[in-house]
Parts: sequence; structure tokens; C-alpha cells
Amino acid sequence: MCSLRLHGEEILEHPEYKRPESVLIIVYTTIGEVLMLRRIDPPDFWQSVTGSLRWGETAAAAARRELREETGIDLEPVDCRASHRFPIHPAWRRRYAPDVTTNLEHVFRVECAVRPAVTLKPHEHRAYRWLRSAEAVGMAASWTDREALLRFVPIK
Repeated sequence: MCSLRLHGEEILEHPEYKRPESVLIIVYTTIGEVLMLRRIDPPDFWQSVTGSLRWGETAAAAARRELREETGIDLEPVDCRASHRFPIHPAWRRRYAPDVTTNLEHVFRVECAVRPAVTLKPHEHRAYRWLRSAEAVGMAASWTDREALLRFVPIK
């Protein structure tokens, strides 16, 4: 069994469980419109593109894969060199090894000259909207998403 270190903490690889490390990818236009996705579950949970790293996958590879899988957008996300650690929501804890309680999220961004076409992953998201950055911040369901939007998207 392999292990990896997240902020000095050793995490054992459990292929049968989800890796407690993810990416958040903010997609926005040069005029400050932000892409927000509405999850199927929980309902009314709006977020930027997110997804977990697979065992053995880099954060950059996961960001590109998740962006393409969830939106159909085939662009190269830029690493913001920022991360957040947060407690895993009780509703999703069963997906992780029993001793895992927190997730490490890496922040990426994609700036587009114009709105790219979006094709949603239907079993994960039910809708998307392009919003002004301030509106996106108000709609984001997670504090990590709100913080990343405020920090990395120019307010227009």
C-alpha cells in the first residue's frame, strides 16, 4: 500500500476509497462573467467546477480532466498556488477511508476571452449560469469557492 503526504500529514492510499484531495476550477471571462454549476445533489448547491483527484493523479491533471468531464471545456487551467483544507461533509464521509475527516482542495482558474460552450455532465449537474463575479460569490454554496472567487476573479 502506498501513501502520500498532504501538508505534512501522511494519507494511506486506499484504492477502494475516494482520495481526500480535490480541485476547484474557476472559469470566467475577461469581462468578469463566472461559470457556476448547479449540482443535482444536494439541490440548489451552486459551485465552480470541482472534482477529486484519482490515486496517482496530479492536481493539474485532475483540474484539466474535471473541467473537460463536467463542462466539455477543453482548456488548460492555471494553478493559482492556493489551497484550502476543510472537513468532509457528513453526507459524503462514507466515500472516504474511516480515518479520513478532511479534504485538501487545490485552486485553479481558466480565463476565457468569450463564454465557451458548456456541456454538463448530466448525472452531476442540472444547470449552469454565467454570472457577474459579485453574483457568483453570493451564489457559491461553499466558503472555499467564495474565497477563491473573491481572490482570483477580477471584480467587474
